Amino acid sequence: MKALTMKTAKPNTRVLSVIWIVLASLCGASAGHASVPGIQGTTFSLVASENYTTQPDGMAIYSWGYGCATTTGVTPMPFGSCASMQIPGPTLIVTEGQTVTVTLTNNLGAIAGNTSIVFPGFQVCLGAIASGVCGAPTPGNGVQGLLTQEAVPGQSVTYTFIATTPGTHAYYSGTQSDLQIEMGLYGALVVLPASPSTSCVKNANTGSSYTLAASAYDGNTPNTCYDREYLFQLAEMDPRIHQEALAQMHCSSATSSTGCPTAINVGIEPYHARYFLINGRSMPDDMDANFAPNYPHQPYNGNPHMHPGDMVLLRIIGQGRYQHPLHEHGNHVRVLARDGNLMVSQTDPTSLAGPLLFTTTTTPGVAMDGIFYWSGRGLNWDIYGHTLGDGSSCIPDANGYNTMPSPPQGAGVPSNYYEWCADHLKPLETMNGGPTTLPDSNIMTNGLWYAGSAYLGLDATTKAMGPTPLPPASSPQNPNAGYAFMWHSHNEREITTNDVFPGGMMMMMIVDAPVTVIDETL
Repeated sequence: MKALTMKTAKPNTRVLSVIWIVLASLCGASAGHASVPGIQGTTFSLVASENYTTQPDGMAIYSWGYGCATTTGVTPMPFGSCASMQIPGPTLIVTEGQTVTVTLTNNLGAIAGNTSIVFPGFQVCLGAIASGVCGAPTPGNGVQGLLTQEAVPGQSVTYTFIATTPGTHAYYSGTQSDLQIEMGLYGALVVLPASPSTSCVKNANTGSSYTLAASAYDGNTPNTCYDREYLFQLAEMDPRIHQEALAQMHCSSATSSTGCPTAINVGIEPYHARYFLINGRSMPDDMDANFAPNYPHQPYNGNPHMHPGDMVLLRIIGQGRYQHPLHEHGNHVRVLARDGNLMVSQTDPTSLAGPLLFTTTTTPGVAMDGIFYWSGRGLNWDIYGHTLGDGSSCIPDANGYNTMPSPPQGAGVPSNYYEWCADHLKPLETMNGGPTTLPDSNIMTNGLWYAGSAYLGLDATTKAMGPTPLPPASSPQNPNAGYAFMWHSHNEREITTNDVFPGGMMMMMIVDAPVTVIDETL
C-alpha cells in the first residue's frame, strides 16, 4: 500500500465577495453543471481505498471512499466517469425489478480491518437469486460481520439483490460504521421506475433532457413527472478523526515511541465536525463543475439550475451522523417519498399526500424525493422587464401562465415562456423610484454571475436603472441574466468551513431565463 502523509492543498484563492452579490438575487446565469451523474448497469465492481479530499480552506483531508475497480459493463449516466476512490461513492443507477450484483474489494490495508456495504430496504443475498429467493451463499464470499457480510483486507465480497423499490436510497459501510462512514464510505443508489408515466408533459423550454426517467415513480402516480433532477448527499467531517486514522494507518515503527497498532483504534468521541459537505464538497467548491480536475476524489457538485415552470426532482440523503435542515429558498418542497416509500392518499392511491416543507430536514441514512417549482408568480412585477412598445405579449393559459410556443433557446430574441401574465408590463421601478432602487454599479463588486439587473432574460443588464449600469449597456456581460436562490443548512454553524463563513453546506439554485440553454454536460 502506498504510504500517505498529511498534506496541505493549494489554498483556494477564489474571491468570495461575489457571493454577497449572489445573495442579492441579481446574477447572470451560466450553464448548469449538475444533474445525477453516476454509473448505470446491473453488475458493479467497487473498491474501498484511501486518498485525500480537499476543502476550501486549503486543507487536504485523509479519507476513505468507494470507487470503481472497473467500469466494464456499466455506462456513465448521464455523463462523466468513475474514480478509483471518491466521496460520495459512485451513484449506482438501476431499474426497478433488475437483479443487481455489487462486488466490493477491500483495499484499505490490514490495519483498517474489514469493510462492507449495506443496502437498507433491500433483501441482500450472498449467492444467486432464483425466482426472487436467495440461494445458498457462495463459498468464500466474505466473512460474517455484525450487520452484513464483510470483505477482509485484500479480498472481496459480493452482494446480490433485486431492486424492488423505485426512488432514491442510501448505501454505506456496515462495518465500524461510526468510523468508516465518517471517513467517507457512503453513496447513493437510484432505482428508476420500470413503468414510468406515459402522460408526462415536459416544460417546452427545458431543452435537452437530463432526466433519468419520465417520472420518478411508476405510471399509476403521474404527478411524479419532472423536468430535471439533482442529487444532494449531506454529511459532515471531524478532521481530528481523519488525522488520527492517518497517523495509525501509516505509522512508522522507526519514529513511533509507543509502537504501531496492529488494528485501527480511533476515538470517535468527543465529536466536533468542522466541515459540512454537499456531495463531498463545501461551498464554494460545490458550485464548480462535476468532474472538475481540481477535485479528483470529489466528482459530484451541488449547483442546480432550472427554468421558470420546471418541475425539479430533488433527491436528498442524510449521509452523516447529524440531522441537516436544508432550506431551499424560492419555494417549499413537496415531498414525494422517503426511502422509496410514496406518500399517497389513503382514499386515492394516484394522489400524493406528502408534506410541503419549508426545510427538508435529513435524518442519517434516510433519503427523500421531492419536487421544487418556481414560476415568479406573486412577485408582482414583470420579471422579464417588458415595456410598452417592445412587441412582447403574454397570452395566459387556463392557469394564467404564458405557455404559447416560444422561440428556440439561444435564438437571440425575447422569450417569456411561463411568465405569469397578470404581471406582464408591470415595471419594477417607475422612472428612478418605485419599490426598489438598484445600487450604483461603481460601488458593487463585479463577478461572473453579476448582471446588475433584477430581470430575467435577454438584455436584462440594459434594463437596470442604476446611474452607471454595469457592465456597460453597449457590452453586457451577462445578457441572459437569471436569479440565484441560496440553498443552505438552517443550522448556521453548518454554513461555515472550519468555523469561517461563508462556506460549508451552501449552494445556489440558479433560475435561468427561458432562452438560456442549460447544458448539464459541461
